[in-house]
Amino acid sequence: MAWFKRAKEGLTSGKKKEIPEGLWIKCDKCGDIIYKPEIDKNLGVCTKCQHHFKISSNDYIDFLLDEGSFQEFDGHLEAADPLKFKDLKKYSDRIKNAKKSSGLTEAIRTGYGRINDNPVILGVMDFSFIGGSMGSVVGEKVKRAIDRAIETEFTLIIICATGGARMMEGILSLMQMAKTSGRLAKLSQKKGLFISVLTNPTTAGVMASYAMLGDVIIAEPDALIGFAGPRVIKQTIGEDLPEGFQRSEFLLEKGFIDMIINRHELRNQIINIIEFFENGKTEYKTADFADQR
Repeated sequence: MAWFKRAKEGLTSGKKKEIPEGLWIKCDKCGDIIYKPEIDKNLGVCTKCQHHFKISSNDYIDFLLDEGSFQEFDGHLEAADPLKFKDLKKYSDRIKNAKKSSGLTEAIRTGYGRINDNPVILGVMDFSFIGGSMGSVVGEKVKRAIDRAIETEFTLIIICATGGARMMEGILSLMQMAKTSGRLAKLSQKKGLFISVLTNPTTAGVMASYAMLGDVIIAEPDALIGFAGPRVIKQTIGEDLPEGFQRSEFLLEKGFIDMIINRHELRNQIINIIEFFENGKTEYKTADFADQR
């Protein structure tokens, strides 16, 4: 006796339903498969374990700043290829591909904005552009942002997301460490406020320069923060390293950073910091953004 009998001859299955790609992602920490639009609504934070995914520079601008207040400057600056560098592919081709895939012109966006009506100079690095690496243009844009913070007396905020200096520009990329650090020393002399926010990852040349020079250094939870990788360090010193020694929590314990803030609380915490420092001033300099370009 047959276990299954067709109810109606000629019955055929319908057309296979296509499922759009990219709707589900796996959390790197808890391993759960999560509906991506749900993560996007949650500022890129896992709804199960609070793991912080990488998000774009546009995302940071949207949730940190007052709506419609961002006015970008120096967006016309683009990387050149002074060394005519080539490894597996030409550096010039990497730049073209990065522009196309990310929709950006470089690995950082800088501009004026307001947070709870407090004027700020904001720089946001974007890992999607050649790993958020710092070349000549990134260094120059950071330097110009610092100069504007000195000129306007606005709070400077830089969101770091980077693999470090851009090897395809050789010594020119390493020079940006000294250039940006020197300008931050000038900002400090002028009593300007610099808030540095470290996201996952913040490493190498950026970590060894402006990322760790903030008056207040904030990190997102479980962010990778360090100069060299664990394998290189172990080979150099010949010893096993503490577990998680390059994560936010370990650095907070050792006093390298000031606080770890969940992304949902980042805007409010930055507002608190700015207003705490500004209470010591007699007045704000609130020049029209358009006059500062």
